[in-house]
Amino acid sequence: MKENKHVLAIMAHPDDIEFLCAGTLALLRRKGYEIHLASMTPGDCGSAEHSPEEIARIRVRENARSAAVIGATYDCVGCRDLFVVYDRPTIQRVTELLRKYDPFLVITHSPQCYMLDHEETAKTVRGACFGAGVPNVRTEAADPYPTGSGVPHLYYADAVEAKNQFGERIVPQFYIDITRAMPVKAQMLKCHASQRNWLLKHHHIDEYIRKMKEMSAVRGAEVGVKYAECYRQHLGHGYPQDNRLGKILGMLKV
Repeated sequence: MKENKHVLAIMAHPDDIEFLCAGTLALLRRKGYEIHLASMTPGDCGSAEHSPEEIARIRVRENARSAAVIGATYDCVGCRDLFVVYDRPTIQRVTELLRKYDPFLVITHSPQCYMLDHEETAKTVRGACFGAGVPNVRTEAADPYPTGSGVPHLYYADAVEAKNQFGERIVPQFYIDITRAMPVKAQMLKCHASQRNWLLKHHHIDEYIRKMKEMSAVRGAEVGVKYAECYRQHLGHGYPQDNRLGKILGMLKV
């Protein structure tokens, strides 16, 4: 039986993947895995200068360029910023995306983070991972993809600034050393040039490449490497129990 080599990373907004798990994806790509990137929204609220329609077009193009850096695909689910919700239409669209690529491994947001778009994405992806392989789960798509082959390995990336909505530190299950992938991770994030001015105005963050490296360095220091990304695996009933990601890339623990 041919090995399933497909990996899907799905997060709320364009550039979330680049901040939180692009180093891991770059390492997986080097090992021959097929990488697929997706955002729940086109980033339509991520500007103080452009209209929602204009910035959405810009950011979708930026995300596609970022995906191309590692030879990945890119899809946008079609939700809107600040309106990502766990409802039937959204679950159906994400289920279609899971069936499109039938990944053996999925990465999404931490279930606890600073904003609800991230948390609702985590919940929706979790639901779609479980339902994509169920024949009686119908998405009502005009030309639906076949039922998926089963429940994939599901991983939650780090929360932004490694803390939950109460400011409490997120404790990872394991870390991936991304030091050698940092140049690629930075190159991918640089594709999101529209976000520099927005992050400066709204988040008071300048030099967003530097900020990303600082976040990765904090986690790296916890396990004695220069840069790291960290994860928790969904291990509820019905989900795979072996740590495929850790086995493929070599996990580190505190």
